[in-house]
Amino acid sequence: MSDERNPGALAALLREHLPRGQSAELEAVEGWEALLHGHVEAARAAWPALPLPAESFVRHLARHLPAGKTLEVLRVLHAADLYLACACATGESAALRAFEQHILRLVPSRLGRVSPSMLDEVLQMLRERLLVASGGAPPKISSYGGRGPLLTWVVIIAARIAGELVGRDERHQLVADPPEELARLLAPSNPEYALLREDARQLLVESLRKAVEVLPEQERTLLRLHHFHGFTMDRLTLLYGGSRSSVARRVADARELLLERVRMELTPRLKQDQLALESLLGLVNSRLDISLHGLLD
Repeated sequence: MSDERNPGALAALLREHLPRGQSAELEAVEGWEALLHGHVEAARAAWPALPLPAESFVRHLARHLPAGKTLEVLRVLHAADLYLACACATGESAALRAFEQHILRLVPSRLGRVSPSMLDEVLQMLRERLLVASGGAPPKISSYGGRGPLLTWVVIIAARIAGELVGRDERHQLVADPPEELARLLAPSNPEYALLREDARQLLVESLRKAVEVLPEQERTLLRLHHFHGFTMDRLTLLYGGSRSSVARRVADARELLLERVRMELTPRLKQDQLALESLLGLVNSRLDISLHGLLD
């Protein structure tokens, strides 16, 4: 990468691959050429064995610089991670080996409670989903934009894959189980639930399913990671950034949103029986980790 020694050459490459408006956005501020040069130097230092041409990386970078936030993204860029992702997207064998050793190898310890057999399948699907081109489209790893750590991005995708696999396993498909089985798993030590009529149990299953279906993806992911995969608040903080208290608040808000959705589903059906409504909501709240099992796929 001979151009890495010349900040002006790298800047010219970036301007060439950016729309005119974004080029003007950069030209209006000082020091961005040195910032770009620093990113390329850092990336090359992190991955000296990857033979990625300057133009390939800068062209890849240009695709991930949004209009109106070009300089902002450049300032927070995880350049070494983006560089590795770019090299992997080209199918470079040294990059694929580095991805395996420095990224995939760390996924299991961050994924939570997953059986060894399922973990093997998750990792294989992760390789195929991220590193293999499909239907004329480039490998999905090319969509990583470098705004956060590559490992975090990969772990979130791995958690989603694990959820998909769990969803295919009949042992975890509680919404497909008879109401009596859901009752046992939902509140095994709660005698109040045993007194519910079968129609009330079926109503609860249906309401939970509908509530999860309309839950925003971000909230679904948070609840899945925390309640299904066993991610602690500390691990979620590592994953999402920010403070532990802010992440805990987001999880709590997601729980409240889900409960509110369940309430919205149940209220019209139980408007004449407020006691039954509160009992069902209380059961969902107290056993939310089990209630979500199989629903957040």
